[in-house]
Amino acid sequence: MGSFNDEAGKINTGTGQYRVMQVVLREKFVGKGSKNFAEIEELCNQQYAEGYRLHTFAQSTAGSTGIGGGDRTVCNLVFERMN
Repeated sequence: MGSFNDEAGKINTGTGQYRVMQVVLREKFVGKGSKNFAEIEELCNQQYAEGYRLHTFAQSTAGSTGIGGGDRTVCNLVFERMN
């Protein structure tokens, strides 16, 4: 089975490479926002320096029953190798 690219259903015969990574954002103890949001920016810059670009970004929220409770935001990132 061939894989398709975005050009009107043409088959992509290249040797694409992807990296899939996940970052869980942690809420700040005081104030609003996430204390490790800069981690996503650093990760994107690191992957770009290694020849990958951000292809897909998705986030979801999951409840947490651990210490402190609260919701966790899970970010899934797919990076595609630039040729």
